[in-house]
Amino acid sequence: MALGKDYEGQDCALARALELVGERWTLLVIRDAFYGVTRYSDLVAHLDIPRAVLSDRLQTLTAAGVLERRRYQDSPPRDEYVLTEMGRELWPAVYALSRWGGRHLSPDGPSRAYTHAECGTRLDPAGGCPRCGNGLVPPEDVAFRPMRPTREDRSDQVSRALSGPRRLLRPLAEVD
Repeated sequence: MALGKDYEGQDCALARALELVGERWTLLVIRDAFYGVTRYSDLVAHLDIPRAVLSDRLQTLTAAGVLERRRYQDSPPRDEYVLTEMGRELWPAVYALSRWGGRHLSPDGPSRAYTHAECGTRLDPAGGCPRCGNGLVPPEDVAFRPMRPTREDRSDQVSRALSGPRRLLRPLAEVD
């Protein structure tokens, strides 16, 4: 018997959130949006995600208000997907899951270091800046850098662009 896609009968905010962001690939699409990956073709290349699955996830996240679809080219028409304010509010969850996975599930430890862009101090476990005393550093004020080289089998343009230090939410199109 196939599992359902929702948590019908659950009166729980976490269950409702998981209905939206808990499907396979969804949090990786959101993570990449924080990294500045906004274009469909770049998401396909970086995530190695089936096109039909990506289209479904983008449609779901756009309909829910997590992403906004914006036209960046008229001929042929092309869209990009950027995080809305609602989507940006997912940063603490994405940061916490990334940090947790790096500590407990990755044999090589965390893949990226996140810092407060203003002062260069590494974020604390709660996503704050211990040097500046900021509680939660908003994603637009966060920079990241890889902790180890990009895998050799990753030669796509997005992986190359993300192989050096960057600020969150800065569109990759600005570095093309």
